[in-house]
Amino acid sequence: MDKPPDDTRFPVEGRCTCGALRYRMEAAPIIVHACHCRWCQRESGAAFALNAVVETSNLRLLQGTPEEVPLPSESGRGQRVMRCPHCRVALWSHYPGGGPEIAFVRVGTLDDPDAAPPDVHIYTASKQPWLALPADARAYAEFYDAKSVWSDAARARYLAAKAAAAPAAG
Repeated sequence: MDKPPDDTRFPVEGRCTCGALRYRMEAAPIIVHACHCRWCQRESGAAFALNAVVETSNLRLLQGTPEEVPLPSESGRGQRVMRCPHCRVALWSHYPGGGPEIAFVRVGTLDDPDAAPPDVHIYTASKQPWLALPADARAYAEFYDAKSVWSDAARARYLAAKAAAAPAAG
């Protein structure tokens, strides 16, 4: 990432539509993906899904308990979507690569979604043709190599989250 995330806007709270679930994202995202893959288009009902990638340890439930719903994914490895058991809104997901230590928070569920604009646009090979990306947007036809896109600080946060969970997994 060329610029560090704007930490001054965090923590920020979020919620589902009915308000039964509230959470706080206590740190700026590691990165924010605008994913244009067909799966995200289908699941979001929109041109792309906007997910803030953050350590699960930086998510605090303030009210309610999400329901974990397994869903298929294009990779075939699936995802675990955390939803409100009442209004069914998806708040965040866990994917096999990140495991339970990394959450993909649905930016639209933040009380201040402006705090997490996209850092990268991914899977733009299937982007809706009528959607014009900003001229300076970092866009990738598929996924990208995190080593070349993420800052050193972002990689360190991700690796620290994974390492903290490794003893529990062993």
